[in-house]
Amino acid sequence: MSHDRKIIHVDMDAFFASVEQRDNPKLKGHPVIVGGQPDSRGVVAACSYEARQFGIHSAMPSSRAYRICPEAVFVKPRFEAYREASRKINNIFKIYTPLIEPLSLDEAYLDISRCTQHKGSATLIATSIKAEIKERLNLVASAGISYNKFLAKIASDMDKPDGLYVIRPEQAIDFIRALPIRKFYGVGKVTEAKMHKHNISTGADLARLSESELTTLFGKSGSYYYRITRGIDNRPVNADRKRKSIGKETTFTDDLLDAESINTHFYRLIDRVAEIMQKRKFVAKTVTIKVKYYDFTQITRSISSVNTISDSNDMLLLLPGLIEKTELGARPCRLLGVSVSNFVDETQEDQKQQVLFG
Repeated sequence: MSHDRKIIHVDMDAFFASVEQRDNPKLKGHPVIVGGQPDSRGVVAACSYEARQFGIHSAMPSSRAYRICPEAVFVKPRFEAYREASRKINNIFKIYTPLIEPLSLDEAYLDISRCTQHKGSATLIATSIKAEIKERLNLVASAGISYNKFLAKIASDMDKPDGLYVIRPEQAIDFIRALPIRKFYGVGKVTEAKMHKHNISTGADLARLSESELTTLFGKSGSYYYRITRGIDNRPVNADRKRKSIGKETTFTDDLLDAESINTHFYRLIDRVAEIMQKRKFVAKTVTIKVKYYDFTQITRSISSVNTISDSNDMLLLLPGLIEKTELGARPCRLLGVSVSNFVDETQEDQKQQVLFG
């Protein structure tokens, strides 16, 4: 892939919390935590930079966040507000390019290689996007610019908040080789620990190993690490990226043990998932349940159906078989979730049935 590509990764700063502070000016300057209340079994979904200064981060139990920062303001998530803000941000992106790949509500890749505004200057385009988001929505974004997705994503995190960072092709190799391994996108705590065991702490350490050595150590990911340390990431910005799953989950104030309550919660979650499916006209093949037990052990169990899954009844038929594969009823649980995936085109499915039964 040519180094002529110009990729921008836009990442909204403390997005959920920033929307809350924007919509309620009284929250400005205060540590804001979006998520479960401190007396619940919920977790932090997002937090403001004022809260992050105390060491609070997403996925932390809300009760612990409260102990760390009792003065924090806890706010229930308003996903409709976040989705609306995300839609408006996406409309700003469309001014510059149709090649937009959303990763979530608060971040996206943009391929601006053919953009003619600002004489094609990626830096000026990113500056303009950030300014329009600030002016129109009163929200702050950080942007990273480079010739591939890997580097653009890392760049957007370099000068947060309100950052703008460019990694040019001629800078890429030196930048990657100096990068601590924990900064590599896709390297989690377990992989990082394994790398440290093999004296790999930076990109330069990774680059010293051959592709076969890396594959032996890290499986298929080894080839990815080999390419990345050489500045190679040929993934295109995928404007047609399709949603891979739809899911809902709930965390309980008290651990759940009795079968009737468990079933009731599953029914409610299934209804919510089915409602979204029908609104978006999605048809699936796979149902997955997620269970987090009282000791934070988490499991998922999936089943795929020969027939398509399009409503709550289809999911309910598969539920007993999924529950049988868990320890629900024997071990208290603190969270339940339901999701559907493996989506199919309903039109194609109808045509297939006509061929089979016509």
